[in-house]
Parts: sequence; C-alpha cells; structure tokens
Amino acid sequence: MELNRDRVAWVDYAKGFCIVMVVMMHATLGVEEAAGATSWMGALVAFAKPFRMPDFFLISGLFLARVIDRNWRDYLDTKVVHFAYFYVLWVTIQFAFKAPVFAADLGWAGVAEAYALAFIDPFGTLWFIYLLPIFFVVAKLTRDVPQVMVWFAAALLQIAGVETGWTVVDEFCSRFVYFYSGYVLAPYVFDFAATAAGNRGAALLFLAAWAVFEAVMVFGGYSEFPVVSLGLGFLGALAVVAASVLLSTRDWALPLRYAGENSIVVYLAFFLPMAATRMALLKLAPGLDLGVVALVVTAAGVVTPLIVHTLVKTTSLRFLFQRPGWAKLPPAVPRPATAAA
Repeated sequence: MELNRDRVAWVDYAKGFCIVMVVMMHATLGVEEAAGATSWMGALVAFAKPFRMPDFFLISGLFLARVIDRNWRDYLDTKVVHFAYFYVLWVTIQFAFKAPVFAADLGWAGVAEAYALAFIDPFGTLWFIYLLPIFFVVAKLTRDVPQVMVWFAAALLQIAGVETGWTVVDEFCSRFVYFYSGYVLAPYVFDFAATAAGNRGAALLFLAAWAVFEAVMVFGGYSEFPVVSLGLGFLGALAVVAASVLLSTRDWALPLRYAGENSIVVYLAFFLPMAATRMALLKLAPGLDLGVVALVVTAAGVVTPLIVHTLVKTTSLRFLFQRPGWAKLPPAVPRPATAAA
C-alpha cells in the first residue's frame, strides 16, 4: 500500500470515510432488498444519510480556489473531460454486465434506449461522477457573482427539496450548496481542522456530542425537515473532518487513508464485487446474519477495486482508472507572433 505523502492526510481520511459510507449504503440496501428484511447495518446507513454525500461534495470543493482561474481549456480538461471519460467508460461497463437482465424486462431495444438515456440522466451509482463536472462549470461561470448571493441561492435550492424525478436537477439542487461551501469556505474548514488537531480532547467531546445529536435527529424523525437537513449536512461534514484529523495525527487507519486517496477507483468499480459478493453470500450462507452479510459486502466493494487497480495500473488495462492521452484535450496552439512593420 503506497501512499502519496505530498497530499493532505486528513482530506484523504475524509474521502475514505465518504467512499466507505457510500459503498456501505449500496451494499446494505442491496442486501436488505434481496433478503426482504432489515439489518443492524441499516441503522448505520440511516445515521450517515444526512452527511454522507454533503461531506463528499464539500471535500470535493476544498481545493477549487487553486484552479478556478485557469483558462477554460485547462479547466475543462481536468474538471469536465476527466470525469466524462470515466463516466462513459464505466457506464458502458455497467451496462455490459447488466444488459441481459435489462433485456429480459425491456428487450434489447429497451436496453439501447436505457443506455442512451444514461447520457442525459446519470445511471445508477455513477451519478456523482456525472454531477461533479456540472458543479465545477457552474462554480466557474459564477465566480464573478458575489459569493454570498450564490451561496444563499444554493442554500434555498437545498431547502426547497426539489423533486422533479430527474437525477441531475434534483441532486444539483440538493448538493450544490455543499460543494460551493467547500470552495468558498475552504480557509475556515482548514482552520477548523487545525484547531481539532491542536485540541484533541475538545475534538473528541465535539464528536461525542455530535453523535448523540445526530442520532436523536435521525431516529427521532427530524432529519428530513427543511433547514434541519441543511444544518445536519454541514455539522456532519465537520464531524468527519474532526474524526479525519484525529486519525491523521497518528495514522492509525492507513487503509482508510489509502481508500480515500483512491476514492474514484472505488467509486467507479465497487458495483461488480459488491453485487457478486451479495449474491454469493445470500445463496451459500442463507442463515448468516444480514448485518454481517452487509458488512462483508461493503468490505468487498471497497477492497476489491483497490486490488484490481494495483494489478492493472502498470498494464494495458490501466485505462480503466487512468485517463489515456487520447482522452485529453489537445494543448492550446500558441498564436504566431505578429511580424513587426
């Protein structure tokens, strides 16, 4: 397990928390749906729901200020084409595996239609990869608009609870405020992280108080209320930052940091080992506790892509996780110097 020591450790820990929680949600809900019963892992998924994706998007916006003023060609290459390449590749891979199942219900013409629709409305687990470039473009387009105005507009969209049935619209309204907050409030987030690192006891007390409050709000049925859900998203994101800082001071959980450093690898590829492990366990060990099944499925979903990535990154299959040169925008051609009169 090779770590890049030039990266910000607590940020990678935070990404690790995020990707594990995402896989855990899909793994647990998939197991419970297939088994027709709930499990104790379902409570963990419910507990994490208010902050799971808000934290992911907030962390994604933290370093935007470093690149937002780049020229459009470079910006689009790294913030749009990069993610578009992986979306097209992995949505095609997912459809290749799922096409026979879809064909049984929709027919092959229906499969082709669903595949085409995936380029308008993101498919399955890949919606995050689809939406992130949109956030990057909107942030750059609005960089000359007063940040307070953009933030309040984004917050109002989240509070409004928009539900159109279209993933891009609904998730944009629900999540953009967190991404934009990561961008404009990054100095304050890093200050909070520094404070947590220098006051570990206070950070632990904060995490304990937050955990109790989060549980009361979630299991008391208050977490979905307008404004409350917005606040819980931010509060949970800060809790993940604090927990990540505490872990980074001792490097007690290096595998979690490694998962965070390679979170896109896990996000792209977890669906297949997750589904395969779920089906195998439910068939071969039908009496196994569903919570344990969900936990094992989660582990398989996180670990397997990292192993595959290690195996292929120096082979011809590295295109699965590394964008090849042909998928990058060509460099700008310098204008010829004007001859002196």
